[in-house]
Amino acid sequence: MPMSAEVSAQVPSRLHESLRPAAGTQPSRRVLVVEDDPEIARMIELNLDAEGYRVDLAGDGATALARLKAGHYALLLLDLALPDGDGYDLCRSVRTEPVYLPIIMLSARSTEVHRVLGLELGADDYLTKPFSFVELHARMRSVMRRMHAADAQLAALPGLIRVGELQIDPIAREVRIGGVPVAMTVREFELLFFFARHPERVFTRAQLLDHVWGYNHDGYEHTVNSHINRLRAKIEAQPSRPRFIQTVWGVGYRFLRGDASTC
Repeated sequence: MPMSAEVSAQVPSRLHESLRPAAGTQPSRRVLVVEDDPEIARMIELNLDAEGYRVDLAGDGATALARLKAGHYALLLLDLALPDGDGYDLCRSVRTEPVYLPIIMLSARSTEVHRVLGLELGADDYLTKPFSFVELHARMRSVMRRMHAADAQLAALPGLIRVGELQIDPIAREVRIGGVPVAMTVREFELLFFFARHPERVFTRAQLLDHVWGYNHDGYEHTVNSHINRLRAKIEAQPSRPRFIQTVWGVGYRFLRGDASTC
């Protein structure tokens, strides 16, 4: 059933066994729900609690920040319309922290501009209201799978990746040009690291969305374009004549290996 103000307060049965921790164990998922509508917040809490999640609620940005500082969470469900500010601002704040926290934005703002802005600010997914709890659970599972896959990849990573004066440290998540650190957002680093792990291979924008952002939807290709433009401005000596990330006209982009090495 899509979520709305008229939705029943009945706790649903389990929809996905994979979301529930094994019997006799502590909940493996602690979720912070930032939602200013008490009824919607309560319904989300009831549904996730029925699936074995430990759920904390925050009705405004200030409370959310306090809870984030006080405890560790596996996922943040973030409404954009908050009484003391905008959920976008909270997303920006979370993305300045060294520990990566998956974020799914929940909002009645359904325009492409709002969705793209949320994703470019670092949200892992964007779900418009009204939504069904089945879809919410599916998107949560998808985000969690990507996080687990990223952790597994991180554990198997080699050391530094060097391409000329460009140096990428996957463990420290740090990029240097000629020994000088380069400030990057989480998504910029993930995009650059993905390219560096697949040198010379051409990727379409849709493929990059699928591999780096975790979704493949028409209309989001300019998100890839804007991230690549920002990357070029940070790592290329001449962004208009890129050496590392090159455009393959009519197809997509590729990362030139050059004298790449790992250690």
